[in-house]
Amino acid sequence: MTGRQGPAPSRRSLIGAGLGITAAGLAAAGSGQALAAGSHGAAASAPDGTGPLSAPARGRAFLAAAMDAYPDHGRVRLAQSYTDQAGLFSTAFTYDNALAILALLAARRQESLARATALGDALLYAQTHDPAYDDGRLRQAYNVGPYTFYDGTPQPDGFVRADGTANVGTQFGFTGTAVGDMAWAGIALSALTLRTGAGRFRTGAVRIGEWIERTGRTDEPLGGYKFGVDGANQRLPFTSTEHNTDLVCLFGRLARLTGDRVWLRRRARAEAFVRRMWEPAGGFFYTGTNDGVTVNTSPVPEDTQTWTHLALGFRTGAYARSLDWAVAELAVLDHAGRTNSTVPRGQSYEGVTFSSASLVTNEDAPIAEGQPKPDRNGVWFEGTAHLALALRDRGKRGDEARARRLLASAEQAQDLLGGGQTIGGQALPERAGVVSASSPLDTGFGFGYYPYRHTGATAWYLMAAARFNPLRA
Repeated sequence: MTGRQGPAPSRRSLIGAGLGITAAGLAAAGSGQALAAGSHGAAASAPDGTGPLSAPARGRAFLAAAMDAYPDHGRVRLAQSYTDQAGLFSTAFTYDNALAILALLAARRQESLARATALGDALLYAQTHDPAYDDGRLRQAYNVGPYTFYDGTPQPDGFVRADGTANVGTQFGFTGTAVGDMAWAGIALSALTLRTGAGRFRTGAVRIGEWIERTGRTDEPLGGYKFGVDGANQRLPFTSTEHNTDLVCLFGRLARLTGDRVWLRRRARAEAFVRRMWEPAGGFFYTGTNDGVTVNTSPVPEDTQTWTHLALGFRTGAYARSLDWAVAELAVLDHAGRTNSTVPRGQSYEGVTFSSASLVTNEDAPIAEGQPKPDRNGVWFEGTAHLALALRDRGKRGDEARARRLLASAEQAQDLLGGGQTIGGQALPERAGVVSASSPLDTGFGFGYYPYRHTGATAWYLMAAARFNPLRA
């Protein structure tokens, strides 16, 4: 049951709004400014003064800065997702914050646990203080600090508005609820439950699972769980391989935490959908379906290859080939000589791109109106990091060496790309935070990634460096 259709949107496609990003701004973001990063941020040295911080420590310092950017706007807070230069102001995506929790837990440090707990409590606050719903949902994103929008409209509040409600990201339209975002939040809360023993996190995770069951479950021929709802609370028709992979983990965790076997039946339903997306001839997983009947065969994204491994543990057999497909078919090498690259002269970055469509995008046309032209070889560092983690987890001959090269590329990006960027108008710690992409790249799903330091990319790097698999139930 396959056929060619337009792509079902990934969880991230909802963030493809025009951001006023200019080619000149991107050139500055990835330029030699990075080489002078030390002049823009606080000294990045070990607390005992013995020497510079390690790359993972600097990544955690970025997460801390993103979390503490608005100290005058309350103790209940989420982390800003991108640096100010990305044009999204104080937007904090639910998915990015779930990743930040998991990356902090991976560090196994008391300070990191305290921060992860605070972010988990902020997600619970959003769940129980939504301005319109009390059904367990979280929104795609929230505002965490004040700003003036492009049209001159002020946004004066922090994460908690003056009336006590969570500050939903209305100005960019980030008001819908995607099953993937919810699943990752539930995974993060379940991880906090296991680490802290706090029942409030389990309660929040169960509420998320029940919302997904009520809202997402479908009896269409391909089965699984659908995409979620838009800002008007209208059910979206798509079903995503990525989302159902996330649910394999979440539902497995909920079975473990509650002892209720209903979650195992729900897990099996999500897993069955994922397995239906397998293409045996090519050795990869498709992105999903638009109508519940026909499988979308193009584009083919990277994350459906890596996350399926991390959630289901395909170390041997046919499904283990999905990692080989990603390595072979989505590999890129970005450098200053590439068309539309913003990488400074003398540097190069290896990794993977977002999807098969990214490799054939039109480099003569902007990614979207008002945005720059794409570089087909732009490295997607979030995906590069979870590919490295999946290779480490699989452990086939040559996997560890390849994973180390990918992580070294992400660490070089943290050192040299995105210098001079800020969060909440404040300078970042020196060489802290991984950019989302080495150069502007077109995902093929209606939006792009750019060289701005990013909570999500940094969190995936930290988990890969720590060999911490967030998707194993």
